[in-house]
Amino acid sequence: MYNSIWYENLVKPQFAPPDWVFAPVWTFLYITIFVSFVLFKVKPAYNKTLGYIFFCIQMLLNIIWSPAFFVLKNPLLALFIVVLLDVFIILTIYRFYRVSKISAIVLIPYLLWTLFATYLNLGYLVLN
Repeated sequence: MYNSIWYENLVKPQFAPPDWVFAPVWTFLYITIFVSFVLFKVKPAYNKTLGYIFFCIQMLLNIIWSPAFFVLKNPLLALFIVVLLDVFIILTIYRFYRVSKISAIVLIPYLLWTLFATYLNLGYLVLN
C-alpha cells in the first residue's frame, strides 16, 4: 500500500510505539467506533442529523489520513487532516453524548489515540 522504505527511514518521534502495535489498537478502536455508532443509531431521539454528519466527516478524515501520509508522503497534509479529525471526533462525541452517554464514552479511547497520532504526525513533520 505504501513505500515502507520511505517510512522506515523517517526519524521517529519520542514515544513512537513499535509498528506491530498499530494493527491491534486500530482493530480495537474500529470495533468501539462501530459499537458507538450502533448505540447512537438505536437510541430514539430527535435531531440526530448533526451527529450523523460529524460521524461521517470524522470517518472520511480517518480514511484519507493514511494515503496522505504514506502514499503522498506528505506529513504536513496528514497533520492538517489529523487535526481536523481530532476536532470532528470531539464534535461527534458531543453530539453522541446528547443522545446516548454510553455511545460518547465509548469514543474516548479513539479520541485519545488520535490525539497521540497527532503528536506522532507532528513529530514526523518536525524531525524530517
